[in-house]
Amino acid sequence: MSEDNLPSERAHDAHHGAVAVAGDAFADPGLPAHLPRRQDLDEQAAKHSERVVAGLFVLSMLATIGFIASYVTLKPGKIVYIFPVGHVSALNFALGLTLGLALFCIGAGAVHWARTLMSDVETPAERHPIEASPEVRAQVIADFKQGAAESQFGRRKLIRNTMFGAMAMVPLSGLVLLRDLGPLPGKSLRTTAWRKGMTLINPNTNLPLRPEDITTGSLTFAQPPGLSEDDDDFQDVIAKAALMIVRIEPDEIKDKRELDWGHQGIVAFSKICTHVGCPISLYEQQTHHVLCPCHQSTFDLADGGRVIFGPAGHALPQLRISVNGSGYLEALGDFAEPVGPSFWERG
Repeated sequence: MSEDNLPSERAHDAHHGAVAVAGDAFADPGLPAHLPRRQDLDEQAAKHSERVVAGLFVLSMLATIGFIASYVTLKPGKIVYIFPVGHVSALNFALGLTLGLALFCIGAGAVHWARTLMSDVETPAERHPIEASPEVRAQVIADFKQGAAESQFGRRKLIRNTMFGAMAMVPLSGLVLLRDLGPLPGKSLRTTAWRKGMTLINPNTNLPLRPEDITTGSLTFAQPPGLSEDDDDFQDVIAKAALMIVRIEPDEIKDKRELDWGHQGIVAFSKICTHVGCPISLYEQQTHHVLCPCHQSTFDLADGGRVIFGPAGHALPQLRISVNGSGYLEALGDFAEPVGPSFWERG
């Protein structure tokens, strides 16, 4: 500290103990001198900044159009390789990239507009009570009008029009997403891919199952023919059509309909838990119980797939099966009731 700012006298007040200090040790340094920008002095530079801002707004509009085009044209199941991300969903990548670019360009355009064309003069203001006085309110309105004038919003028509266009088009991205609210599901929640005469396919070998492939005490899985994991709708189809097959001694089956809908003790039930739709895969050989690993709902496959424990609300649907002329297990139709968790349309 300079000696000029040091106390020149230390006189202790008898009553308050104050120390007298000569001069102001913490003088207000004030604001630095305002330096004009190139755009303030050169109209060509200002025009260039205007074109940059407008270009960003136009790029935002093009990105919004790209978002809508991606949503309409790209299939949800299409997987592409993007370096260095790896294999990703083409639809998700395109939607995220285009929407992010649209929003970024609006923000970048606004920032560049403010830094190069709007007024950058710093104006200090004294602190004031929270409640504004009439004079302050009048000053705010005046400052707003002055700011609107200094922003050159009315003068820079190219910026104004492209900004309106970009901001008007960005909400279209959300409107397009409303497309997924329809059409109504109709009977799609009540039916699966199983039809009469379809053979039961082992998903591991992709070959039809014979009765001798199902051994007593084992748990085998099956799916409809013609499915491939590369299909766009594979997950939608298998989420309802997945089967689990067990062979139980006929005299151990307690439910008559279950016995009639099977073949020599071979019975097929939906693999989808009736609680929240998790795949069931845990089988107790001695009790013929299957356990859902998600919330421990337990079903008795020897008694019509009824619930014996857990939060599931109803029994596992059974698929009626038989053996065709070639000796393969086949379905005799679709499930008699909807598979998976309950839904509001279930009657």
